[in-house]
Amino acid sequence: MSTPYPFTALVGQDSLRLALLINAVSPAVGGVLVRGEKGTAKSTAVRALSALLPQVPVVAGCRFSCDPAKPDPACPDGPHEPGNGVERPARMVELPVGASEDRLVGALDIERALAEGVKSFEPGLLADAHRGILYVDEVNLLHDHLVDLLLDAAAMGASYVEREGVSVRHASKFLLVGTMNPEEGELRPQLLDRFGLTVEVAASREPDQRVEVVRRRLAYDDDPASFAARWADEEVSVRQRIVGARELLPSVRLGDGALRQIAATCAAFEVDGMRADIVMARTATALAAWAGRTEVLAEDVRQAALLALPHRRRRNPFDAPGLDEDKLDETLEEFSGEGEGDEDPDPDGPGGGGGQPPSEGSQDDGGSGAQPEAGEGGEPQAGGAGAGEQSAVRAAEPFRTKVLSVPGLGDGAAGRRSRARTEHGRTTGARRPRGTLTKLHLAATVQAAAPHQRARGRSGPGLVLRRDDLRQATREGREGNLVLFVVDASGSMAARQRMSAVKGAVLSLLLDAYQRRDKVGLVTFRGSAADVALPPTSSVDAAAARLETLPTGGRTPLATGLLKAHEVLRVERLRDPARRALVVVVTDGRATGGPEPVALASRAARLFAAEGVASVVVDCEAGPVRLGLAGQLAGELGGTAVTLDELRADSIAGLVKDVQRRAA
Repeated sequence: MSTPYPFTALVGQDSLRLALLINAVSPAVGGVLVRGEKGTAKSTAVRALSALLPQVPVVAGCRFSCDPAKPDPACPDGPHEPGNGVERPARMVELPVGASEDRLVGALDIERALAEGVKSFEPGLLADAHRGILYVDEVNLLHDHLVDLLLDAAAMGASYVEREGVSVRHASKFLLVGTMNPEEGELRPQLLDRFGLTVEVAASREPDQRVEVVRRRLAYDDDPASFAARWADEEVSVRQRIVGARELLPSVRLGDGALRQIAATCAAFEVDGMRADIVMARTATALAAWAGRTEVLAEDVRQAALLALPHRRRRNPFDAPGLDEDKLDETLEEFSGEGEGDEDPDPDGPGGGGGQPPSEGSQDDGGSGAQPEAGEGGEPQAGGAGAGEQSAVRAAEPFRTKVLSVPGLGDGAAGRRSRARTEHGRTTGARRPRGTLTKLHLAATVQAAAPHQRARGRSGPGLVLRRDDLRQATREGREGNLVLFVVDASGSMAARQRMSAVKGAVLSLLLDAYQRRDKVGLVTFRGSAADVALPPTSSVDAAAARLETLPTGGRTPLATGLLKAHEVLRVERLRDPARRALVVVVTDGRATGGPEPVALASRAARLFAAEGVASVVVDCEAGPVRLGLAGQLAGELGGTAVTLDELRADSIAGLVKDVQRRAA
């Protein structure tokens, strides 16, 4: 086993180190989600933490890490006699993004269970992680069915494996730590809320600090053992401090004043539910214990808010993370209790000592958040690429859209848009298993075995079962698709109010794509060229950012835009052949510029129809006289056309309500 990088040798990243240490002191805080760009020591820090955790007492020989002082009465390896314990290092178990369900929860031998009545169970990662750390790198890319299992285990503190009436249950309480790069997509809200704390990390912009990072990393790579030995004393010091803080934790007092500040802060930032209040209380208490105090102070509450609230106040993936610190300070000041929050800060501070200071200031606020103002010029002209160009306009408010889906039955990654053959969903039939049996179709298995019972010498009530009798259930669920937006940014679309509505519609479709677990891409065309503004990605907020800054003006090279989109689909099909595409063309249907622009656009559109690519044209034509060009384009694409108004999910319902209101 390789020598891990020492935790105390990490340079900077104070918020990350503090959040991990808080969870080491009080695992009840609920874990930590680390968000940040690649190459910022996210995984290194998490792996280094496991070496600092105290030894764990376990029942000797128990595969489920039962506590010898209080063994689980339902443990599959039980019953255990109290006191038969040994100590081992705390485990850090890594969950690969592409893991199977059986690898996560464990595998039950269905064949032996049916034929012999024996519960033969092989524990999974949830059993290995019990009373340790479950680490998920790139947690935002985890498949939905694995997320569901994680949510169940985190909520109940136990894992259940049930197959055709055969059930196994074991305890599974773990510290959940996840890392992610937001550019690759956001996390499901339900799982996001399960993380107690979140931190934003970024590479330092200070040259001296960057030099020290490189120097230490090179020294570690040259001789890991010697490098770790240089930091051994610091590692022991922090490990002892964790043990001391754990012992002190039950004695820490969380006064009514601090509780009022916690409740007022959660209310002021309008976080959903009560989990944030509880996590803040536990975090503030752990911070006080880490500082060696038995009283929670206002600065503990403030630091707890900065760690526990940023990911809970986001209403959609387009909201910037972070907190308004001025508002936070005003709330804490308003609800400061007598004798609490007015004291001089502890000179050591919540992160003092051991080289782990608390983070000064807020988490990454997602940048300045500044949006370019709409230009003040007049209507654009249909000139060359630069003629009549306007600066970007803001998008209108997003709305709930109609469900757009790909027809037919796919085999893509699990999602929530189009019908597909999946491992999870409603059972539609049965087949012989290819490889390991995962979902038994009991009725089909019994039906296959029944005709052979006399020939197999069946004499008792049990079913004589052979491998050839087993049948795998085939299921139908939903898949995620590649939603490729092809947006007309030419002069004919550039009227300010109109482009704002168009951007609002695309933003609404992006939000829908986020909720349905799609990949998205963005192609824009204007002037004489088309650009891939965003290659296919799971990060819908990145697509929204590119859309927001999109300028308009110039001619309408519709054919060029369609051909660029066709090329994007060709390349993506090579990378992910199972993921089906939905092309959303946002245009008024006009084609200008170059020789025979209309004929070229028609030929480009027929390429999509010939390949059976699902498409939708969002008709942006406005004015009293309509040419219906977008509808013609939809016909040539082999797709459908909808207007901006028809795109709204509530458009028909709203019309009915208007009629009823007038009738009344």
